[in-house]
Amino acid sequence: MKVGILTLGCKVNTYESEFIANKLKEAGYEIVDFNDLCDVYIINTCTVTNTSDVKSRKMIRQAIRKNKDACIVAMGCFIEANHDFRMDGLDIVIGNKDKSKIVEILEEYFQKRKEIRDLYEEEYKEFEDMDISDFPGRTRAFVKIQDGCENFCSYCIIPYVRGKCRSKDKNKVIKEVNSLIQNGYYEIVLTGIHTGNYGVDIDTDFATILEEICKLEGLKRLRISSIEITELTDKVLEVIKKYSVIVDHLHIPLQAGSDEVLKQMNRKYDLSYFYKKIEAIRKIRPQISITTDIIVGHPGETDEMFEKTLETARNLKFAKIHVFPYSVRKGTASASMKQIDGNEKKKRAQRLLALSRQLEQEYFETFRGKKVEVLIETTKESTSFGHTGNFLPVKINKELKHNTFYNATITKIEYPYCIGK
Repeated sequence: MKVGILTLGCKVNTYESEFIANKLKEAGYEIVDFNDLCDVYIINTCTVTNTSDVKSRKMIRQAIRKNKDACIVAMGCFIEANHDFRMDGLDIVIGNKDKSKIVEILEEYFQKRKEIRDLYEEEYKEFEDMDISDFPGRTRAFVKIQDGCENFCSYCIIPYVRGKCRSKDKNKVIKEVNSLIQNGYYEIVLTGIHTGNYGVDIDTDFATILEEICKLEGLKRLRISSIEITELTDKVLEVIKKYSVIVDHLHIPLQAGSDEVLKQMNRKYDLSYFYKKIEAIRKIRPQISITTDIIVGHPGETDEMFEKTLETARNLKFAKIHVFPYSVRKGTASASMKQIDGNEKKKRAQRLLALSRQLEQEYFETFRGKKVEVLIETTKESTSFGHTGNFLPVKINKELKHNTFYNATITKIEYPYCIGK
């Protein structure tokens, strides 16, 4: 049977979809492109914004239209947020629990040919173990070490759809990372819903697992997918200072550059704290690329508060800003606040995106004429593409070997690439 898998949303979903694909291949299923004619379509959904919801529904509908005889599976965060969601032609509905049981669930469906709705109302208490030893076609392998979030930021639905913080057993993390290294992956990305909160439920902490992974032989690059500023503790910073295998890149969500908005968002820091921590990071890693997320148009954000966000972003010299117009999430505290006009949100988003591009180009320029190490990811028509450890996107006009490191000199900037020789 042919199976097409579509992944929406975050790196955790990407990891889980890869695990699902591996399990299905082991069971004899053939994994093909989602756009092909398939016997089974799996949509791993996202609900972080209204746009995510719209896309999740659209792709489920699209799969149903592709083949009326196929088994259609919808799973993930959109389903968790909408337990009553139904659509004619949708056969299997799974939340975020039991994704690892996809083979058994499909077998049950094909035996009975009856709709399966595998949903839970109770709180998730245990980490659902998954492990991956291969990411076909990729140079960068993800390892999910944590799930769940208990921050309850006022705008965010994720704690309600992912549950409490749960961590993967430390020995299992080390074993999985080691397996990926042995299988030729030079770059490992640690990911989770609240990655830096790893260990809170199993009597350890993020700094400890980070250091143990750094000691593994054969690892060339270790990347943290995203981490909250409050989780970059002195202990974590000591590990980052000690091990060069940790790349010169951190993605640290700011969300707003105004103390008033941060308070309304129920974030756990103020600007003074954020500035001091960024200063401490740059003392140990002067050339580090720090990228961020910022939400514009959160309820209560005035023009003055938005201008403050622009000023803060400029001062912090982010290498890139991921911009999100505020999206109402039913059931969150921000949803009941007075909302800002949609056109105003778009205008603010455009201004912040323009600033992001400016800051990104300025960061690129600091590497003009410098030697960098590039891991080649793709080659197309005698042109190779890859990234440096600090996530510079580099284009080299030469056919180079996939998943191989090359030293290159940045000769010029042709946004969105640095040109390497």
